[in-house]
Amino acid sequence: MSKKKKAESIVREIRRKTRKKYSSEEKIRIVLEGLRGEESIAALCRREGINPNLYYKWSKEFLEAGKRRLTGDTKRQATSTEVTGLRQENKQLKELVADLSLKNVVLKKSLAGTDLDEAE
Repeated sequence: MSKKKKAESIVREIRRKTRKKYSSEEKIRIVLEGLRGEESIAALCRREGINPNLYYKWSKEFLEAGKRRLTGDTKRQATSTEVTGLRQENKQLKELVADLSLKNVVLKKSLAGTDLDEAE
């Protein structure tokens, strides 16, 4: 790899690592400012440091989500943190059921005075 290509690769990697992540609240704020029309979209994008194409993508997503909500479609995609949390809760509940089932078998055994095969 030439020195120039290596330098370009390093610059791309740095840009990727320093790219700002916008929260949904920030995206909504920016889109609403654009919809107000108090300044041009180009000026808004320059001020916020985003590409106008990104603004229009967010705007389209925002308006489509609003349209779906107004038509009664309240279904939404789960976030990865929600999915992770639900998986953890599911695991804990399965462990609890297994533990309670085992305790139930042991209790039946102790009350009946028999071995495990007869308690089941």
